[in-house]
Amino acid sequence: MVTVLVPGPLRGEAGGASRLTVEAAGSVGAVLDALADSWPRLARRIRDERGELRRYVNVYVDGEDCRHAGGVAAPVADGAEVQVLPSVAGG
Repeated sequence: MVTVLVPGPLRGEAGGASRLTVEAAGSVGAVLDALADSWPRLARRIRDERGELRRYVNVYVDGEDCRHAGGVAAPVADGAEVQVLPSVAGG
């Protein structure tokens, strides 16, 4: 089981939840696939049509940026915490 932390700007796509639990582990892609099963709108905000992470979304597994560990292939252990953070721009 993996806990996914959902930031405020994306909570509307997750029924208002700040934390979601999915029965998936193994890779970031597997976790996002499990998210897509229950929250497809949220999943579309995180991944593009090719299944890759959107450029403006950062995903961390237990505090480590998954882009530096293989992107959607980055390993996710059972019990891990996955945090999704959309980039914020402005000036």
